[in-house]
Amino acid sequence: MTKNIKLVLFLPLVIGVTGCANLGVEPWERDLLAKDEMSLNAAPVDAALDDHIYFSKEASSGGKGFGGGGCGCN
Repeated sequence: MTKNIKLVLFLPLVIGVTGCANLGVEPWERDLLAKDEMSLNAAPVDAALDDHIYFSKEASSGGKGFGGGGCGCN
């Protein structure tokens, strides 16, 4: 009975440790990660427009490089 309990407690530990064994990117995988589709912001123009609309409606200015205002006419 205690042997089964030890196995049940030890098995998740082994799986958790070996799950993080390979954290690097191999050289043949870098070409896929360098594509525009893989960036965090795949559509920069759309993101800039969304940021402008958000900050105009919020009547605030952030660190985005444009002024605020509730009317959206800036």
